Amino acid sequence: MKQLFLAALLAGGICLPVQAATVSKSYSYFTITGKTLDEIEQQLMTRGPEVKSTGGRHPGATQMEFTSRIGYAEVKGGCAIVSAQVTVKAKVILPRWRQNGKAAQDVKLIWNTLSSDIKRHEESHVVIAKNHARELEQALKAIGKQKSCDVAASKAKATSNRILNAHDRAQEEFDRIEGINFESRIVRLLRYRLERIDAGKLKN
Repeated sequence: MKQLFLAALLAGGICLPVQAATVSKSYSYFTITGKTLDEIEQQLMTRGPEVKSTGGRHPGATQMEFTSRIGYAEVKGGCAIVSAQVTVKAKVILPRWRQNGKAAQDVKLIWNTLSSDIKRHEESHVVIAKNHARELEQALKAIGKQKSCDVAASKAKATSNRILNAHDRAQEEFDRIEGINFESRIVRLLRYRLERIDAGKLKN
């Protein structure tokens, strides 16, 4: 469930209205089959998206591309950053189970719990990206007036590198913590679903 991080694109000299960081999100799915938990697990590990940073396949992934558009203007005594807009294009890749024969009810229950957790995990990665995009946008605007547009552009690049590196570390830390808590989290979610089913509020 690691992420694919693409380099930020800096487009200078473009003046845009002041806006908050935005996210464009899309979804794609890969199909798995099987009627037992072992078969489903094997399918996830062989058909899941391949992540270059880990060299393996994962039950889900999110591809993200940051784009920064910065507007510069010559002012008395130098050059100023007059606008900055950061957008994130996120593609969430999730599994879709096509049952191969009739699966047992407990398998269906565990799959529904697992697939919901995979989606929540990937959606959380998008939230982390949006938060850092907002931070980057604010930091770029705060650069303000510099001696020249070249100096302003250099500071914008350094600022982008610093915040995007922090973003990557935050994503990796999130994956690390989620990995440690995976088993206890799934057990807790299963208990909650069973309670909801017993109460007649949820179908398995």
